[in-house]
Order: sequence, then structure tokens, then C-alpha cells
Amino acid sequence: MYFIIAAAIIAIDQWTKSLVVKHMELGQSIPLIQDVLHLTSHRNTGAAFGILANQRMLFVVITIAVVVGILISLIRIGKSQPRVSLALSMVLGGAIGNFIDRVTTGKVVDFVDVTLINFPIFNVADMAITIGVGLLLLDVLLDSKRKAV
Repeated sequence: MYFIIAAAIIAIDQWTKSLVVKHMELGQSIPLIQDVLHLTSHRNTGAAFGILANQRMLFVVITIAVVVGILISLIRIGKSQPRVSLALSMVLGGAIGNFIDRVTTGKVVDFVDVTLINFPIFNVADMAITIGVGLLLLDVLLDSKRKAV
């Protein structure tokens, strides 16, 4: 089940990125909600917020290590901790989605542009990673509260 979730995230991520590459010029921006949310064709050679730009091999090595760690964790945890397994599957799908871009082109395709708050442009993989990490943090918080009682 959790590997299916990761695979679905990868598929949706790669599909949306291919639509952007195929139908938009680099730098083109299409307002969905004027001055709030745009589709903007962007390429990122770095990590979040563009940090460590042009460090392709570093990201490839780190992503391989993260993916292996998550796979081992998912196999060990399985259904015994569903919230953690869901979170890990989301991070796994997102990591592989961006990994595919880095390996094939050296750049990650970003396109979700929240212009209202001048936030960095991101993609489906980034959303999955962020939500997955948020779920992991929630699990830690709930687990610490459970142990405190």
C-alpha cells in the first residue's frame, strides 16, 4: 500500500512536470488567481529555495541514501505505524520524483508559484516531501504527549 502511494506521487509529479515542459516556455507564468497563485515554468539546480545550486552529484548521493533509508524503514515498520509509514511513503515519492529530474536533466522542474507571499516556486514532489515531513513531526509530537501521560 505504501509503495503504491509513493508510486502515485512519482507518477503525478512526473506527469505535471512533463505538462509544464511541453506546454510552457521557461519563465512563462500563467495566473490561476491573479497576484496569488500562478503556474510559472522554472528550473532549479539547487535544493529548497535554490540553496547549493549546481551540486548535482551531492543531491544524487544524498537522495540515494535517503531512499535506501526510507525503504529499509518502510519494510521494518510496515503497518505497525501507519502514520509514519504514510509520511515516509510521501517523502519517498517526492524524493524519487525530484531525483528523476536531477539525474535526467540536472534541474528540477518547478511550477507552483504562490505569488501572494513571494514564496519559492515548487512542484508536486516538494509538496509530498513537505507534507510527509509534517506528518513525521506530528507523529513525534503525539508520541511525546502519549509518553508524558
